[in-house]
Amino acid sequence: MKGFLIFRSSRLRLPLLLCLASVAPLLLCLVAARASAAEPPTSPPPSTRLVYAPGRLVPIPASIAHEAGDMVDSRIVPDLRWIAQRWPIYVTDGYSGPLPNGEHVGCDECHAHGSDHYNGLAVDIVPAEPSSTCDSHWAAITELALWAEPLQNEPVPPFRWVGYEGDAGHGCGNHLHLSWNHAPAAQFTLAEWVEVFPVGPALGEAPRGKRKAPKKPAGPAGGLDQQLTGGVSSHGSGPSPGGGFYD
Repeated sequence: MKGFLIFRSSRLRLPLLLCLASVAPLLLCLVAARASAAEPPTSPPPSTRLVYAPGRLVPIPASIAHEAGDMVDSRIVPDLRWIAQRWPIYVTDGYSGPLPNGEHVGCDECHAHGSDHYNGLAVDIVPAEPSSTCDSHWAAITELALWAEPLQNEPVPPFRWVGYEGDAGHGCGNHLHLSWNHAPAAQFTLAEWVEVFPVGPALGEAPRGKRKAPKKPAGPAGGLDQQLTGGVSSHGSGPSPGGGFYD
């Protein structure tokens, strides 16, 4: 009887070991994916710096989900890539204006006068999963907005203006606007300097560094005329069905 139990136990153990061996690679993949996934930070950027190196308009990298053809100032790409690694975002618009070859990119005549979109230093963001209503898909976008602007109308550097809840034509179910601080610049030109946050593993862990605040552009920060309403639908661009404009 004892020999039968040992034999029976061995027969049961072999299929179990084979099963574990077959799922081991999958478990390793899941663990690796979990370890490589970047967690959203719990505090704003600890420090910022001014980039005086000349910028240029570049296509948004494929690693950042975006509307086909969207472009931004090259100096904010590292920040934008860092954000995309931590929040599931989809960029619906970046630079809006003419190119040297005469072509036009971005949403034509959608943005307020003086918008940072005209300098390539603003992006409009919606959830990676399409949704035109304020539902669970927008939770990450709301978290991102609060990270960039914990208090209404008090964006943390390097952000110049954050358009979301409380801003006409923005918010959950519409879109999030982020723009970066920069030197005064004429419409459709690149700024002399741009403020960015250094990307790295220590971001969000050190105390905020002090910096000298240079002169910022006068006029709108790319915001929306408060008399206008409407916005961008998920994964789309252009004037809203109601005829309004977004920044």
